[in-house]
Amino acid sequence: MRLSVFSFCAILLSQSTVTALAAEPDVRRGSYLFSAAGCQGCHTDIEHKGMIGAGGRELKTPFGSFYGPNITPDPDHGLGKWTLDDFRKALREGLRPDGSPYYPAFPYAAFTKMSDQDIKDLYAYLRTIPAVAQPDKPHELGFPWNIRTGVWVWRTLYFDQGPLQEVAAQSASYNRGRYLVEALGHCGECHTPRTSLGGLDNARAYSGSTAGPEGSKVPNITPHPDGISTWSESDIATTLESGMLPDGDFIGGAMGEVITNSTSKLTAKDREAIAVYLKSLTPYPGP
Repeated sequence: MRLSVFSFCAILLSQSTVTALAAEPDVRRGSYLFSAAGCQGCHTDIEHKGMIGAGGRELKTPFGSFYGPNITPDPDHGLGKWTLDDFRKALREGLRPDGSPYYPAFPYAAFTKMSDQDIKDLYAYLRTIPAVAQPDKPHELGFPWNIRTGVWVWRTLYFDQGPLQEVAAQSASYNRGRYLVEALGHCGECHTPRTSLGGLDNARAYSGSTAGPEGSKVPNITPHPDGISTWSESDIATTLESGMLPDGDFIGGAMGEVITNSTSKLTAKDREAIAVYLKSLTPYPGP
């Protein structure tokens, strides 16, 4: 059957319209991404009953204390004056609107791997949460970590700009799990040991750390006997949903927060994808 020029153009117009609509920001997806990326945990001072996204949450590290900034749409203390390009620059490049680098306590080394559409959707959602006129708390860092220009050296050593590319030879579930673990969930930020300069030691990726949040030990999540070698994919998915370990105990502490505010809110399919990816990791002994 032959198509008239009019019909052919109409089909092209219809296809381009669908593409354009797909590229529009989706606030509902943005809300899901807010949970998947664990934004509430770092940007909400839960201990002092802070407002969601208003900042002030302390993160104690071997380099000092960092405080999550205000990411509500307040024009003076939050992201109210930020453009989408400002937001993209922060996540993709790790740079503030004035061009200075963020400290890597903000896990932009992982968020750089996010897709452009996910960045756009997350930005759209953040514009909808209540604006809170709360100023950021200054970080409390000792010398030389308090010299922000030193971050440029760190970036040279440890920062590779994204986005993350899919592995063509792997399944859709593997690639989705990899994206959730390496980009959105930034799991390596806690579960991978660090060098003396604070970079991830990817030669032992996901093998755990003795210097996790608040100085706690973070477990090995590779399929090594020290880690999750005896866990099934179902075990992993269950833990991510409910916090219950295969032995019937429950996770507490910082990971308990992650489960409550993040992984329990994922779809079952996404939790299963994370399990597929974790079971594929190179097994390393724990710390």
